[in-house]
Amino acid sequence: MDNTSKRKSNSQIAALRSIIQKLFDEPMMFTITALVVLCIVMALFSPEFLTSSNISNVLRQVTINSILATGMTFVIISSRIDLSVGSIMAFSGTMMAAAMADFGMPIGVAILLGIFIGALFGTINGVLIAFAKLPAIIVTLAMMQIPRGLALLYTGGYPLNGLPDQFSIIGRGYVLGVVPVPVVIMAIVYILAYIILNHLAMGRYIYSIGGNEEAVRLSGIKTKLYIILPFVISGITASIGGTIITSRLMSGQPMAGEGFELDAIAAVVLGGTDIAGGRGHIVGTLIGAVMLGVLTNGLNLIGVSPYIQRIFKGLIIIAAVYLSSRKRD
Repeated sequence: MDNTSKRKSNSQIAALRSIIQKLFDEPMMFTITALVVLCIVMALFSPEFLTSSNISNVLRQVTINSILATGMTFVIISSRIDLSVGSIMAFSGTMMAAAMADFGMPIGVAILLGIFIGALFGTINGVLIAFAKLPAIIVTLAMMQIPRGLALLYTGGYPLNGLPDQFSIIGRGYVLGVVPVPVVIMAIVYILAYIILNHLAMGRYIYSIGGNEEAVRLSGIKTKLYIILPFVISGITASIGGTIITSRLMSGQPMAGEGFELDAIAAVVLGGTDIAGGRGHIVGTLIGAVMLGVLTNGLNLIGVSPYIQRIFKGLIIIAAVYLSSRKRD
């Protein structure tokens, strides 16, 4: 081989190495690549995976986790964590069901009540963290118990049934007979989140607080407000998730959303958001949530045990955090 051919070969190898390095240096890019590879693998193992009915099913399945992960993205970018979203989702959904079934409230009023409850618990989280200076992990761990306890206390541990038939449209309906309503709701939530994080001052301040809170405080910005707001948003997205799952099941389930906070955190981290705060991508969060949904759906189609699926998810989270920390260093 002459020198020209060697140089050309070395240049191609260097280019390939550079591409691979870039994939692993950018967590969100790694997630996109992993999602594509995962879809190919699942399609090879299960012919049903790429059917239109299954794709629609995957999209419907990922909506709740995607919406919860939206609020979680705000919280993690601000360098904090929220472990209470599953419980807030359960309580807001249960109270929404109670408003319709027990008190005869109109559907719209009941939904607004549920969203208000989510915002209220998010505000309580944020105030305790911002003003009482309590660690976010402790506050939200405690709040993980309180709303669910209230839901169980009200219902006695039993589902609340007797919801109006029209309410099922939110969780089971389609727009134009093709797109599931929950997917449309998810799209609206992500568009709003993208605008807030990328085009409003509020988003810039949340990023800045996650990167260097003291510098933001010294610049004269009201840091406490922008510590509270991510938790309010997280509470609202949890209640939206509660609306969808209550509509889908057509009952208020006090045990709904158990463990959902971990899936939401996993989606955020997989999407390239730095667990230490200050950096993140709302689009990456969506990709991370879809990846988890594809993984769960594909493994179910293949017939993999749910216990083994938990191991897979744990390994994926570790890999994502490793990539995030490596990028930060």
